[in-house]
This record gives sequence, C-alpha cells and structure tokens, in this order.
Amino acid sequence: MSERSVHGVDVGPETRCAHYHTDRDVVAFRLACCDRYYPCYRCHEAVADHDAVPWPRARFDEPSVLCGVCETELTGPEYLESEYACPSCDASFNPGCGAHADRYFET
Repeated sequence: MSERSVHGVDVGPETRCAHYHTDRDVVAFRLACCDRYYPCYRCHEAVADHDAVPWPRARFDEPSVLCGVCETELTGPEYLESEYACPSCDASFNPGCGAHADRYFET
C-alpha cells in the first residue's frame, strides 16, 4: 500500500496545490519513482530531488490516483475511464489534467 499523504507545495485538504487550485483540482497522482502522491507534476519538480517517473503500465492494476474529496484510490485505467468524475463520490475532476497524462502514466 502506498503512503496516502499528498506531497507538494501548499497542498490543501482536498489535494489542491499552489499550482492548481480550482474547484475541480481534487486528485493526486502516485509516481513510481518515489511511491508518493503529488497533486501535480510541478509539485514533484518543486519538492523532489529526482526526475519524475510515471506509473508503469505493468502496475496499472494498482492504485495510482487519489480522490482528494473522498480519499478513494483509483487505478490509472479507472481514472482515465472516469470521464473526469470520481466513481465513488461523483466529485468533478479537472479535465485539463488529461493534457499531462503522459507525466503520470506510462504510455
């Protein structure tokens, strides 16, 4: 099991951060390099001392996305197929995160 705390810059209780803080910025992504959740790639760049490594395809059956509203952990495929809403609590996720999917998930 991963550590469920979320690391980054000015991370709030629902995983919003200094870089992304709209009502829909409520997910955190687990990165393979350090097995920690971050609200965004920019937070990882700011606080980690190494390059980010996206979640590997071989581990897509393991949770790698955290809903900041209900704390449900999702696999990458569950998140990518969720149509930008948590399947557990229906919180809306920011569709703009899709533009950075390659930073979070191995393609």
